[in-house]
Amino acid sequence: MTEYFEGVGRRKTSTCRVRIMNGSGEFIVNEKTLEEYFTRMGDTDTILGPFTATDYNRADFDVSVHVRGGGVTGQTDAVRLGLARALLDMDPDMRPTLSQGGYLTRDDRAKERKKPGLKRARKAPTYTKR
Repeated sequence: MTEYFEGVGRRKTSTCRVRIMNGSGEFIVNEKTLEEYFTRMGDTDTILGPFTATDYNRADFDVSVHVRGGGVTGQTDAVRLGLARALLDMDPDMRPTLSQGGYLTRDDRAKERKKPGLKRARKAPTYTKR
């Protein structure tokens, strides 16, 4: 059995589990390659941010990701946080570098609930005097 390091990431309603192990540079997300799963321009750069910040070579590791819930942006940020936490699990000395890049902070913004009497969370119906 190979040793792996795990990290859990969350954003909006997305949750992911990232596992890093020594390998040949394979990056699998829900049984697809990273580029197949995240097709939007810039998403792969966002996800691989923790690797570039820590100067680890992506080709030295196999990464396995299971992500569910939410949309593309939420899943992208969840995977990035999970990857950063897995790297931290692998090498605790990387905490200052990852913190400085903002990779260990969970973005807790989520959609605000709709309130009764309003059209959306804060938008009120148009006021009419008569």
